[in-house]
Amino acid sequence: MKYTAICWMPPRAALVIAMLLLTACAGVGSDAPPGACPPVVEYSRAEQARVAEEVAALPEGALIVEWLADYAVLRDQVRVCANR
Repeated sequence: MKYTAICWMPPRAALVIAMLLLTACAGVGSDAPPGACPPVVEYSRAEQARVAEEVAALPEGALIVEWLADYAVLRDQVRVCANR
C-alpha cells in the first residue's frame, strides 16, 4: 500500500462514531402519533351492494378479488390505528 492511500482511510474512531449515529434512532418506538392514521372512507350500503354484485360477476380466479381482500385488511388496520 502506498503512503498516500493511508490518507484516504478514515480513522477507526470515525467509523465507530458514524455507526453509533446511524443506529441511535433504532431504539425509538415506531408507534404512530395520534392523528397519523389515514382516514377510512365510508361507503353506503347501496355502493357496497353494487360492488358485491360486480365482484360476483367477475370471472373465476380474477386477480382483483385478491386485491380487494388486501384492501379490506388495510382498512381494518387503519381502523385499529385510529382507535389507539
